[in-house]
Amino acid sequence: MIELTLKHALADLEIDIRFSSSARCLALFGDSGAGKTTILNAIAGLLRPRHARIVLDNQILIDSAAGIDMPPAARGVGYVFQDGRLFPHLSVRGNLLYGAQARHRKAIQFERLVELLELGPLLDRRPHNLSGGERQRVAIGRALASEPRILLLDEPLTGLHHEARVQVLDHLRRLKQELHVATLLVSHQVDEVIALADEVIRVHAGTLSAQLDTAQFQRG
Repeated sequence: MIELTLKHALADLEIDIRFSSSARCLALFGDSGAGKTTILNAIAGLLRPRHARIVLDNQILIDSAAGIDMPPAARGVGYVFQDGRLFPHLSVRGNLLYGAQARHRKAIQFERLVELLELGPLLDRRPHNLSGGERQRVAIGRALASEPRILLLDEPLTGLHHEARVQVLDHLRRLKQELHVATLLVSHQVDEVIALADEVIRVHAGTLSAQLDTAQFQRG
């Protein structure tokens, strides 16, 4: 379960949002510039908000009023950025093992992720020799290799051509069924949200405009 209260000023946006959810896959849905990525960055510890209290599975990640701010590496968060951000000097294998070694995980998790994401034929390639969809699959695998308590997905299908987008979406569905990792998805695409989310938070101009289950969201 995640509980979040966040107040933070950006150059052109004031974020003031509060929500809680126990959904396995929670989506933050809204237009670009609504503050969705800022929320992910606050959860991951990549920014210091003006005011925040974020609790994940009863563990406080940050409580600015109480002076608590857990280091990013200790938060148990896996983050998949929109652009992947793979290490260019490492092979696919090296990128995946980096995620596992960061939390001292065993090889069995590595082998399972390779199978689930169909990365076997790509293990010796470098990122510049991968397609956009392949890079995102590797980025997802690297994030999951650390066995995070929550997986943050920031527009993971943006910029992919139709076939790659369908393939990555299929893999995300399979991972949800197989691994049961709590996931927070940022998207402005209705079909992605319907395919993956159990609950949806509509974000508008830095605020919560609605919190809906997926059936309610689908009905508009």
